[in-house]
Amino acid sequence: MAPAMGLIGWIVIGGLAGWIGSKIQNRDAQMGIGLNIVVGIIGGLLGGWLLSVFGVDVAGGGLFFSFLTCLLGAVILLWIINLVTSKRR
Repeated sequence: MAPAMGLIGWIVIGGLAGWIGSKIQNRDAQMGIGLNIVVGIIGGLLGGWLLSVFGVDVAGGGLFFSFLTCLLGAVILLWIINLVTSKRR
């Protein structure tokens, strides 16, 4: 299954979702643009997997739904990172 958007599209959506997710989780000061993109793209994979577990059709959602999926996954990923890093302190 090929992605509907090109690589640049996924980087832009991942970067935006990662940046907004880091703002929601109060981690923006610790993250740069590269880490925001990585978190957004990994968050997209995580969000897509979680939504498919719950029976949501993630393949036909369109651009806005893809962004919301990436944002959901980024927020969950950063929440997990906050849990792990807060226990180290």
